Amino acid sequence: MQILQPPSWARPKGFSNGIAVKGGTTVYIAGQVGYTSQGEWKERTFAGQFRQALQNILEVLAQAGGRPEHLVRLTWYVLDKAEYLGALGEVGAAYRELMGRHYPVMAVVQVGALVEDLARLEIEATAVIPGE
Repeated sequence: MQILQPPSWARPKGFSNGIAVKGGTTVYIAGQVGYTSQGEWKERTFAGQFRQALQNILEVLAQAGGRPEHLVRLTWYVLDKAEYLGALGEVGAAYRELMGRHYPVMAVVQVGALVEDLARLEIEATAVIPGE
């Protein structure tokens, strides 16, 4: 995996501008929301739902033998930009706990609604697990 950072660009904080991967197994992970594996909503806050959604992504990735550092893309769909920005401290702490200092390419998009009424966000992911 190669992080793509044009030399004249400022370094991004919390994401990468691009990642190139040669070979390996590509894993596509469906949008995950903040409910548990049993479909229970234990968290109502943005940060709590973020932590659960990211844990869900990592559990699916593990089924293919992947780890957090294999994630190459995260796309976040949030209901409220202000809510997202207000939770960044807690979100960052949860992110670092689960992902360490690995920052894939990311996009955060505010949307009008999500299919799950209690969801504050949904995250989909792509990973590439290196070949043998």
